[in-house]
Amino acid sequence: MVKTELFDLTGKVALTTGSSKGMGEAMAMGLAEHGAKVVISSRKLDQCEAVAKKINDKCGEGSAIAIACNIGYKDQLQALVDETRERLGPIDILVSNAGINPFYGPMSEIPDDAFDKIMASNVKSNHWLCQMVASDMIAKGSGSIMITSSVGAHSPSDVLGTYNISKLADIGLVRNLAMEMGPSGVRVNAICPGLIKTDFAQALWDNPEAAARANEQTPLRRLGEAEDLKGLVVFLASKGSEYITGQALNVCGGTHMYR
Repeated sequence: MVKTELFDLTGKVALTTGSSKGMGEAMAMGLAEHGAKVVISSRKLDQCEAVAKKINDKCGEGSAIAIACNIGYKDQLQALVDETRERLGPIDILVSNAGINPFYGPMSEIPDDAFDKIMASNVKSNHWLCQMVASDMIAKGSGSIMITSSVGAHSPSDVLGTYNISKLADIGLVRNLAMEMGPSGVRVNAICPGLIKTDFAQALWDNPEAAARANEQTPLRRLGEAEDLKGLVVFLASKGSEYITGQALNVCGGTHMYR
């Protein structure tokens, strides 16, 4: 029998954002299933509490707690980090998954406030949060930070241009943080989902033509599911990936190869 200590997260504290549904919920569940104590965070506390209850019912009481936070506000992010430390202890794992896309269309038509909101929420908030948790990891000489980017970072788009630019910026952020924090034993990586069947991406897959096109063009011949993110996040959080940092890892069924 193969032992699984390589992926054992017992005793680790994981802070996750955008984790009240979809990919974030699945990733948080995967971390808890492997022993981590997980913080579930998004804007709506009731949704966070429902996911925390689901995790606690499956993994044992105390496996997850819920803390509401709007990533667009620096003071709320700091409060999220402070409460995590107060209730669970120093942070070992960060999954910065929350993101927004309030505009669908060409960049020639995007209002300035929408452009600013996308860049602030998808890039600057990640910068803030990474800096806030870094001291815990540096003090321990180890830690894993994951930022959710997108395969959209690899391509232009006539309807998601600003969103894709923000996700490419996240990869740049990951690389620089990996370089800066590497000497202290902290690893930083980007997770780049393809088309995943979540509420966030519903406009891209919830019609017969789009679904058929995605299925025909994906080597694995299916759309992604939120559960497809669980294995990668556990891997990146664990000793199994302790020599991997500064990478952008695609979870896309093969639509974006050799990136």
